[in-house]
Amino acid sequence: MQQLTEIRWHARAGQGAVTAAKLVADTALELDQYIQAMPEYGPERMGAPIQAFTRLSAAPIEIHCNIEDPNVVVVLDESLLPIVDVARGLTADGTIIVNTCKTPEEIRRELGIDHGHVATVDASGISLATLKRDIPNTPMIGALAKVTGLFTLEQVADHLRKSFGKKFTAEVVDANVESVTRAYREVAAA
Repeated sequence: MQQLTEIRWHARAGQGAVTAAKLVADTALELDQYIQAMPEYGPERMGAPIQAFTRLSAAPIEIHCNIEDPNVVVVLDESLLPIVDVARGLTADGTIIVNTCKTPEEIRRELGIDHGHVATVDASGISLATLKRDIPNTPMIGALAKVTGLFTLEQVADHLRKSFGKKFTAEVVDANVESVTRAYREVAAA
């Protein structure tokens, strides 16, 4: 893991971005990393645009602010692309991962960026098939793990089993692990 990885999540309220930011942080914590996970939202209604942030580091994290220059941007809802500048501040070698059926090249053109890496995955389709609901957060964690190499598929699945096993049925846990696994395998990057 590099010294500091900063992830900015873009979603609509209710899509699970805050939960995903925390799950990623907790997975890193289990691997003896230092972490921060925080949401940025106010009294938004369901469906309003929100942001969440995750910091991961091998060394103590001494900054406590929103992430302005992320290494990774995760977009849970492609309908945000025309209304939110999701690429704002993306580092030169950063990565944007978008929940969409479009190719990485199509998203790169749509965003008008010529730097960094773009990855796409149909997280909504995966979550509908596995969870029977359009909650794309866990599939996006699978895509994040594959594209960034921050975690192995096994590390993410193990953490999901431990974390979700405390509050959900085995069927729900298995469906979430399946959604992560499918996204890990199906994500496309350019």
